[in-house]
Amino acid sequence: MFSSLSSKVLRIVGRNGFPDVPGSNILITVGHFRTCFLKNFSSSSPVCVRTVRYLGQPTSQTHPHLVRPGEVTTGIQREEFRQRRGQLMSAIKEHHGKQSRHVVIVVSSPVKYMAVDVPYPFRQDPNFLYLSGFKEPNSVLVLESCPGTSPSNHKATLLVPERNPDRELWDGPRSGTDGALQLTGVDQTLKIDDLGKFLVQFRTADWTVWFDHFKPVHRHLCEQVKTSLLQPRTLQSKATTQPISRFVQQLRLVKSYSEIALMQKAADITAQAFADAMRFSFPGVSEAQLQGKLDYECRMDGADMLAYPPVVAGGNRANTLHYISNNQVIKNGELVLVDAGCEYHGYVCDITRTWPISGKFTEPQRQLYEAVLSIQKTCLNLCRPEISLDHIYTVMLNLIGLKLKDLGIVRDKEGYELTQTARRYCPHHISHYLGMDVHDTPDMSRSSKLQPGMVVTVEPGIYIKEDDQSAPPEFRGIGIRIEDDVLIREGDPQILTRNCPKEVLEIERLMA
Repeated sequence: MFSSLSSKVLRIVGRNGFPDVPGSNILITVGHFRTCFLKNFSSSSPVCVRTVRYLGQPTSQTHPHLVRPGEVTTGIQREEFRQRRGQLMSAIKEHHGKQSRHVVIVVSSPVKYMAVDVPYPFRQDPNFLYLSGFKEPNSVLVLESCPGTSPSNHKATLLVPERNPDRELWDGPRSGTDGALQLTGVDQTLKIDDLGKFLVQFRTADWTVWFDHFKPVHRHLCEQVKTSLLQPRTLQSKATTQPISRFVQQLRLVKSYSEIALMQKAADITAQAFADAMRFSFPGVSEAQLQGKLDYECRMDGADMLAYPPVVAGGNRANTLHYISNNQVIKNGELVLVDAGCEYHGYVCDITRTWPISGKFTEPQRQLYEAVLSIQKTCLNLCRPEISLDHIYTVMLNLIGLKLKDLGIVRDKEGYELTQTARRYCPHHISHYLGMDVHDTPDMSRSSKLQPGMVVTVEPGIYIKEDDQSAPPEFRGIGIRIEDDVLIREGDPQILTRNCPKEVLEIERLMA
């Protein structure tokens, strides 16, 4: 006999679990509600209502509008995460020797606070997220090599926060060890409190430990790794620890089809938001209002958030490259430079456009804009395999120098002196890698040759400050940058942000 309003947790196996994994299981809460008992006892069975237990992140069971069966995170299947971990283990064995045993430790981000009891929106460490798909803080992924013919053979252990009703009352549900195991498909899960005990087994000299202890992502957990593993190891065997981030970043450089699809969606959302912001523009609008318009349109179209604090810079403020105050009114006759992008389920977009707030370019504005656009188109066409970003940057500087001479902004300079002048008018690089972060995989050199599957930005600019007495008066106070996101392919590059208006006539018609 069931008591009224009692509930318990049942383990539902097979078809009632995650439908994509045969024989998998998931915790289902079954609530039993008070029923009216009739004289006939056989009709007195209680009414049962099944509700899927929420984990610490969306699943196909709780958020079918976001996550499909078999996915750990939106758009990324469980098998892809398993392959990433295998590729990492293969890479380090290839680099460091197949005879040694290897253990990789990757730590999640902590929760960060802007004030007492006021957390910043949580954003997972990209390396940890790339390998696990697990979005909760205060967690650790441990990969240990296993014997076998395949160098990718490994055992994956995820250590996660224990379920805690008191904390979940305030912070929301946690996956716990059972939920994390079923969600991610790792080999085993343990409580994060057991981290120290678990790591003891790797102290011996036959293990090569891979851990980024010089760049701690989570100070508390990194200290635990040091005290329980690294320091005793050093005392016992003088063994060194190898950094792992470069290997993970190398994998992250080349995107899978799933990642490209997510980045294309982020680009489409951002491009539409830019078009909406252009239509919304008018003399006297504030930079904050344009920022709000971009944020609103991105979120309404499905984005998680803006990927970074946007630059919305009217007039001469566009000559401050990372201007993010966005607190001024944009006057009639001024250009506005907007550098913004959304984040869509872990992948980001990065677009810059410059447009006249009145809807019509003045002649000097148009001349300078067309110069930057011409340079950008040439550089976009160079985004091909075997070309480096540094090479494209050199081309950009040469082209800027020539355009500055054509416009009469620079005179009587040639060669190296002209290139140095171009650096003054465009003090940033042409490009950076793009992916899970805006300035993605920062340890990867821009002198490396591009490969199919990489995504990069192309963003030339010319910036002429209002107090630049060497420039003609009509160009002073103008800053222009045009930026697109580019997928490297075997043939022509694919412009992911191609739907964002950038031709002069296209912008003016849109704003008319």
